[in-house]
Amino acid sequence: MTVLLGAVFGVVVAVLAGTVVVIIGQARSVQRIVPVAMQPPPRADGLIGARFPGPPLTMTVLGDSFAAGYGAGRRRETVGVLLGTALARRAGRPVRLNQPAFVGAMSSDLPHQVRAALIHEPDLAVIFVGGNDVTRFAPLRAAARQLGDAVGKLRAAGCQVFVGTCPDLRILPPLRPPLRWLASLRSRSLAAAQTAEVKAAGGHPISLAALLNPHFEADPVRMFGADRFHPSSEGYARTAAVFLPPLLAALRAEGVIGPGCPAARR
Repeated sequence: MTVLLGAVFGVVVAVLAGTVVVIIGQARSVQRIVPVAMQPPPRADGLIGARFPGPPLTMTVLGDSFAAGYGAGRRRETVGVLLGTALARRAGRPVRLNQPAFVGAMSSDLPHQVRAALIHEPDLAVIFVGGNDVTRFAPLRAAARQLGDAVGKLRAAGCQVFVGTCPDLRILPPLRPPLRWLASLRSRSLAAAQTAEVKAAGGHPISLAALLNPHFEADPVRMFGADRFHPSSEGYARTAAVFLPPLLAALRAEGVIGPGCPAARR
């Protein structure tokens, strides 16, 4: 019996070791597939909706390449400008956009981004971060706490904060089992931890796994860009479309914008 248990244990250890080797190899392969950002995303900072009257709302976008709009061809296709444009139309006020987000950022980069954002005294902040924490095997609890700390600092400055929690990364086309399974497990675990930390810090978590994953799964050819990792222009447009309703509802509830804000003027 002891011999049998020892044999079974040995097989399990061998399988696990082999799986780890496969995952490491796949991760390195994926890193070779994803191109280095040879050119930065379109610069998004600036005034949106200048034709509207009144003082502008100041909006900041923090986080990683998703937040920065990597892969978008033009400024107006980035998620920050898409959200800012829609917000200006709904609020009937200009929006001044500041975007400290940068390609490759992890949750550990948020303190620097928050300091840069607070210089502009933002009324609202949008954060997309977590994908790089998952794929670079960062400690997920620490990543979630770093996000919560960032939200807390922004809230202490009177800023409303909206966080798109980590999507389920199993939708990324280049990922294959077993790396796909591990990425899915880690991204779902991080999203749950992010949700708890954001709520505790007074922010508004918005589940990208629930709202966005189905669209990318249904039409990956259109939703993903050329590298098959970052969204295409259509993918960013869909992100803004699913993110906007909960953002507007929360801003109305908090009194940042009025309940009868006009739609776009033509």
